[in-house]
Amino acid sequence: MPIKKMWGGRFEKGASELVDEFGASISFDQEMAKEDIMGSLAHVKMLKATKILPAADADQIIKGLEELAAELADHGLHFTVANEDIHMNIEALLTEKIGPVAGKLHTGRSRNDQVATDFHLYIKERLPKVVAAIKKLQQALVQLASENVETIMPGYTHMQHAQPISYGHYLMAYFQMFQRDVERFQFNQQHTDLSPLGAAALAGTTFPIDRQMTADLLGFKAPYANSLDAVSDRDFALEFLSNASILMVHLSRLCEEIIYWCSYEFGYIELADAYSTGSSIMPQKKNPDMAELIRGKSGRVFASLMGLLTTMKGLPLAYNKDMQEDKEGVFDTVKTILPSLTVMTGMIKTLKVNKAKMAQATHHDFSNATELADYLATKGIPFRRAHEIVGELVLKGLKTGQDLADIPLAEFKKIDPRVEDDVYEVLKPTVAVQRRNSAGGTGFAQVREQIKAAQQLLAKDNLQ
Repeated sequence: MPIKKMWGGRFEKGASELVDEFGASISFDQEMAKEDIMGSLAHVKMLKATKILPAADADQIIKGLEELAAELADHGLHFTVANEDIHMNIEALLTEKIGPVAGKLHTGRSRNDQVATDFHLYIKERLPKVVAAIKKLQQALVQLASENVETIMPGYTHMQHAQPISYGHYLMAYFQMFQRDVERFQFNQQHTDLSPLGAAALAGTTFPIDRQMTADLLGFKAPYANSLDAVSDRDFALEFLSNASILMVHLSRLCEEIIYWCSYEFGYIELADAYSTGSSIMPQKKNPDMAELIRGKSGRVFASLMGLLTTMKGLPLAYNKDMQEDKEGVFDTVKTILPSLTVMTGMIKTLKVNKAKMAQATHHDFSNATELADYLATKGIPFRRAHEIVGELVLKGLKTGQDLADIPLAEFKKIDPRVEDDVYEVLKPTVAVQRRNSAGGTGFAQVREQIKAAQQLLAKDNLQ
């Protein structure tokens, strides 16, 4: 026997089974069961306080909802497609438990403000978890950076050797990227921390409800100021997906370099066995599969953002059924970024740095060419002319196999008699890095300052 729809009074016939299944959202919005019960508890407590519902009825509903919450936490609840969504499933279960009085719960609200409230609560609860996971990754980066301030590696532009840098400096660049992610997710909370409850379908309600009370009970900063906006706004979800997409860009870039750095050609780092896999046919392989997976999972997060942007772009106010498509991408994104952050943190904590291989890569690669040009500029040669002179020396060295540091002093003096023996000290990769002490630079003193500032920032969250 088909279940009678709670909205079925206006209809002479029920929908087909196919339409029921197509229109139902319970397969995914059951993810918000806890939030739906929380919202209903706040709503009925407000109905009791404002005397919209008799105290006895409200208390019966509160008791039933609290029992459902306990059952959900203990062993879960059984939901059906016939009841369409999480809201109607919870109400149906409440009706089974306490009888027709459950029907009074929906007084002064709509599924439109109900689902928006659930969605706000869902993201609001998870934003701090995302921020905490990013900060744990930042902590791992800072620790590794502090151990490698004076570890020298090639710095790249266009994936060509550019200038030698500190590996610690390289790691702190990612710390800064992830700090911007932290700040974006923290700002996201500002637009998530609003309560749609009480906006009803779109126009508010004639019942004398107290929206501030329900906002307070649910831990929201304030109610939405406009009921149309309250039920139609999904900016907070778009911001979450946008922030998550940028986060995944950063994780993917780091993964790309991890994959390079642990290859045979580079050999700068080695991943722990726990974060690597082997080959079913090639016994020697140690594959950076976890880095590749994180890099690959960026695509599904980007797709969720593009999906919701496309869904929302042409919707008239207020609620439209299209907005049922707002949740799955967010749920999937939460389940993607949190484990990605955890796995990345583990990789960073356990990787081994081949300091000798990194340092070796900065020799005989002409990445000290800028140092020589700067040195000649200090002798009074215009930098553009110094740049040209060094470029010619590099070209000659590429043809003859002679490194800049191997050029005899007599040859340097032909360029300018003011060149002295100290030029060879300047050309050493370690010295080249150490001397770059402009603010934010790769000089060891500057890197230590970056690390100190990062440690102080993390200490505020008791992470150091």
